[in-house]
Amino acid sequence: MRSRTLTLTAAAGAAMLATAAIPSYASGTPRPASTKEGSVSAADLLARVTSCSQLSNGKYRTDEETSASIPVCGKNGAVFWKADMDIDCDGQRTSKCNENTDPWYQDDTAFHQSNGKPLKADSLPYVVVPSSSGIWNYAGAGIKGGGVVAVIYNNKVEYAVVGDTGPTKIIGEASYATAKALGIDPDPESGGTDSGVTYILFKNSQVSPLESHSAAVSLGDRLAKQFIRDN
Repeated sequence: MRSRTLTLTAAAGAAMLATAAIPSYASGTPRPASTKEGSVSAADLLARVTSCSQLSNGKYRTDEETSASIPVCGKNGAVFWKADMDIDCDGQRTSKCNENTDPWYQDDTAFHQSNGKPLKADSLPYVVVPSSSGIWNYAGAGIKGGGVVAVIYNNKVEYAVVGDTGPTKIIGEASYATAKALGIDPDPESGGTDSGVTYILFKNSQVSPLESHSAAVSLGDRLAKQFIRDN
């Protein structure tokens, strides 16, 4: 839930991509980085999103300074977009996500854990969707808080949930934990990547509890298989 005014610097090239990220489940249990979560490969998912049937009434910017060039596209059972990744560190205050580490930090997220508390950006993979506007209404497209998202970057698949909302004209943002799992620099001020990220949001899906990453992976894998069959 932020409005960034600075364009993120480009990712730190091969050195960044070669670094193995070690993300954590929401419970804090470490898990090793892998080329994909679940049984569906990045290549199989990307093969289904090579063309765009535009759903949005217009296009989004990736940052304040960029031109509007990113449409929201429709497929059977999902919507998707291809954009950059800015880092969202909003939610519960932690050692990695707070006012000192993130100039845009806010202590809340649009959607909350099952206990009513904001999400933890540094441990829960989540994606930010643009707030509803004349460009696109995510809820009207069957996308809701806690819905499953397959995030694809550099031949890696990470399952996340819809966890926060952002500016009405900007797209391409995910939590610290999402970036780290994909090998993207998760620093909320200087990290992220300028391009190459695909977000596939599965319609009418719901992870319960929202903060369970293992539940997101389980449901995401099932929906990804269905997505492959239906497209």
